[in-house]
Amino acid sequence: MKEKLKNAVVGIAGLGGLGSNVAIALARTGVGKLIVADFDKVEASNLNRQQYFVDQIGRSKVECMIENLRRINPDVKVEGHRVKLTGENIPEIFSEAQVIAECFDKADAKQMIVETVLGKMGKAIIVSVSGLAGYGKSNAIQTRRISERLILVGDNESGIDSVKVLTAARVGIAANHQANAIVEVILNSVWKD
Repeated sequence: MKEKLKNAVVGIAGLGGLGSNVAIALARTGVGKLIVADFDKVEASNLNRQQYFVDQIGRSKVECMIENLRRINPDVKVEGHRVKLTGENIPEIFSEAQVIAECFDKADAKQMIVETVLGKMGKAIIVSVSGLAGYGKSNAIQTRRISERLILVGDNESGIDSVKVLTAARVGIAANHQANAIVEVILNSVWKD
């Protein structure tokens, strides 16, 4: 079991509320290599739900996440990309990843990465999120396998446009569902290179 985790490579697309929490959970679980990508900087408004610290405000999320992950698990290999992810660069950036966590905020970006991974990335599996805004109803967030290569986490109803708030607890529940689904994929799969 530990060997499968140690040999796994997971991509994390976006290092906000979802991605920073997924990265931390996977590093603590012992995943061997994480490929993280985000173009943004840490802002004060991020600290209510993202895994950064006050002294990291203004710095690159990628740089800060690498620093934080190495403090948590010095054995985890982390490859960082400070870039806006597109349908053109995703296959190259995440070429090693067996599983990719989609951790974007916007619906069009979510659709773009799911279509890119499913259409251009062979056997890679994507764990995406839809519907997690607001608070309450923890058990409404579920993990569903949509197809062999697509897993979806969420409550399938609440969106940021309708609720206008993201809470650390609700985002954390969804992120940990994502991390748990990724671990399940790793432990139940036989990777063929």
